[in-house]
Amino acid sequence: MNKNKLIAAYSQLLEHLHETMEETLHSFAEALEISKEKTSKTSDLTDEELEKVSGYVKRDIEYAAHGLTDKTDADSLSEWFKFDIELIENFTLDAFLSVADKTRIELAKLQQLAETHTYHSGEITSPGTFICDECGKEIAFKTPSEIPVCPKCHATTFVRI
Repeated sequence: MNKNKLIAAYSQLLEHLHETMEETLHSFAEALEISKEKTSKTSDLTDEELEKVSGYVKRDIEYAAHGLTDKTDADSLSEWFKFDIELIENFTLDAFLSVADKTRIELAKLQQLAETHTYHSGEITSPGTFICDECGKEIAFKTPSEIPVCPKCHATTFVRI
């Protein structure tokens, strides 16, 4: 599996998701399905790869939706990402946050509780900081990236902070 292809597909799917949610009043789940269809038409992803990438996007959007507050500002965003948002490169931050905010509202309506999400080596993720479950080593991404094995202890599971 070509990791760069999956990283590019992550960004493409996110862009389609943002466009879909801006165009009409779709639920997050509906918009994700429409965005998957658009992405499948413009990429050479297999069905398995598309499901994997859409799972990564869904996980990150839901996590962000739980982490963002009604009065999100640059300081709270920097705290959420754990680095200065000015440093995020080549990423549609506005699109991500727009979808995350709409998803937060949707989740609030459903009164879902936030849960701890485990991230695994080999998965693609949005920018953010992660802590190794085994040794506590922090790793940070400024662009959509593949999660590596822990550079310190070679463990494969992480939690976003």
